[in-house]
Amino acid sequence: MSLQGLYSNSSETNTTGAQDWTQVYEAVQWIQLVVALLSVLGSGSIIVCVTLQRTLRTPELQPLVLLSVTDLLLAACWLAGAALFSRHCDSLYTYCYHLHTVEQMLYMASFFYTLNYLWDLYKRIRERFYSCLVGYPIQVSNRVSRAGKAAALLSGLVPVLLMTPVFIQGNLSKCQANFSQPYRCLLMHTGALYLTSEHQATPGACSLLHTYAIAVFLAAFLATLSSVTALVVNARRIFRRAVASSGYLGSQQQAAFRAMDRRMLLYPLVFVLCWGPAVCLAFLRVAKPSACQGRVGVVLYISQAFTSASQGFLNCLVYGWTGARLRGAGRTVLRRDVDTQTPLLRWQKRSYQALPSIS
Repeated sequence: MSLQGLYSNSSETNTTGAQDWTQVYEAVQWIQLVVALLSVLGSGSIIVCVTLQRTLRTPELQPLVLLSVTDLLLAACWLAGAALFSRHCDSLYTYCYHLHTVEQMLYMASFFYTLNYLWDLYKRIRERFYSCLVGYPIQVSNRVSRAGKAAALLSGLVPVLLMTPVFIQGNLSKCQANFSQPYRCLLMHTGALYLTSEHQATPGACSLLHTYAIAVFLAAFLATLSSVTALVVNARRIFRRAVASSGYLGSQQQAAFRAMDRRMLLYPLVFVLCWGPAVCLAFLRVAKPSACQGRVGVVLYISQAFTSASQGFLNCLVYGWTGARLRGAGRTVLRRDVDTQTPLLRWQKRSYQALPSIS
């Protein structure tokens, strides 16, 4: 199929079925397969590393482990969807429908575990820097607090409760029949690039459930993004107040603070990068379905395959490597020149260096 024919908006092309767009779906399948494998390697490497170091249950690393496990399961679902795309069997539609329901549970859980991780990081940053200002060491516990356990439990339980109506009512209304096309197994919100009367004839209950699922996804994304942005902004304010209260900073400390400031911005940026195309596609499919047809649909589907399926890999880089760099930069910011310190400040410096690192 030529590129001109691919993006043609003629009435003849607009009335063709999804099978005419096999090349696009096959491209999405291979992109999804490769990127999901990278996510499996990325999230799996964090789990293996933490397990080998025997720090799986430490309070500092447990939010990261929970996020990595969710990313690993989500990447496994992407792989399963790519594998089901190439198979043709009578029960394919049932597998795809249930797979998408599980996927939505997992990517909403990944939203909440991301927020849980950043909330835990923010609390530790606040405790560490305020303790440095007053000169008292942090009281560190080797057990996860009750609030931490409750947050972790709710992060996994809320998505299940939100998607239970979709699972139950969808089976009662036999909405699986709408997933009989192979492309339905790819990604999420995947539909025909051009709608025909066959694709538009969706039962009322199933259409309502589809709208509900997308609305829940959009609400979870916006709530998580707003909360993550607020936490990052407050953390940067704490850094600035701590530095301003510490007096003179040398060039090394200033450079470390600037690096720490920039790295904090990576958290919301990567979150938007991973889910931006999926959010745009979901919004268009509810607000104006005709707007995500043809050229726009191709671009969004391919972008979604690159970004959404790469969450585990990108989280490995940002929450693993960047987190370690952030802790190192935080310690550098607190260092003072010995010649400019009073005896009290020199005693405080020894207390700061004795504090455990945050995750």
